[in-house]
Amino acid sequence: MSVRFRAGSFPVKGSLKLVRRHWATSASQRVLVLVHGLGEHAERYDSVARWWAERGFSVHALDLRGHGDSEGPRKHTPSFDIYLDDLECFLALVREEEPGAPVVLLGHSMGGLIVAALLAWRQPEVEAAVLSGPAFLPSPAVGRVAFTLGRLLSRVLPRLRVPSGIDPAGLSRDPAVQQAYMADPRINEPISLRLGAEVVRAASAVRASARSINVPVLIVHGEADPLCRVEGSRAFHAQLEPEGCEIRTYPGLRHEVLNEPEREQVLEDIHGWLEKRFATGPRL
Repeated sequence: MSVRFRAGSFPVKGSLKLVRRHWATSASQRVLVLVHGLGEHAERYDSVARWWAERGFSVHALDLRGHGDSEGPRKHTPSFDIYLDDLECFLALVREEEPGAPVVLLGHSMGGLIVAALLAWRQPEVEAAVLSGPAFLPSPAVGRVAFTLGRLLSRVLPRLRVPSGIDPAGLSRDPAVQQAYMADPRINEPISLRLGAEVVRAASAVRASARSINVPVLIVHGEADPLCRVEGSRAFHAQLEPEGCEIRTYPGLRHEVLNEPEREQVLEDIHGWLEKRFATGPRL
């Protein structure tokens, strides 16, 4: 069954347009909304999106503002909450296009933090969420300048840009993934001090709000992740209350478990969790 792909854009606050991507087949009955991480873009998830589309999901993804092909100041935000506004806008658009379809959110790294924040603070109508290597506890080695200095100087120099501190070797053990990351001009851009400070602020606030989440959540995290510490995910999971919440950690895997050589097993684990969790549900 062939996967259909289309790309487009949609308007958000600030008179900006964000790029969106959609993968589906004629058999798609469920919706999966992908949210990428810091500094990257949705096109990096093409193979992941096609995997889900082949299993009956209509997959929607956006390039966050200032990321990828979307408009907005590059790798900068005055407030983390703007990402939540944009995701809410995107979800509303997806629901208009696919009324009645169950929606699952999947966020990676900063995208996982965005999804968790949306669940905790705004409680959208979704069936479940999957968080991949969520940025609950960024490693001190990552964004040392952006995150640490950002907290001190972001108010006076919010748009000052510094390296993200992301080492491609920490993403995956797959050399092809590392090389593609380094060669992508849409990724290798500095981030603003304000963005770094906002990630730190949001991570702390979301960790304190975990008990407000009211839908089942699955966390998948590489135990050898040098960018976002697995301890942050474990502590977050321990506070989750909805039935069916789980965490699965993978020895030896790094930050992008969906881009590791064992990616197929991770994807099957996620798919199995969704099928098991909603086997008796009315819609999924």
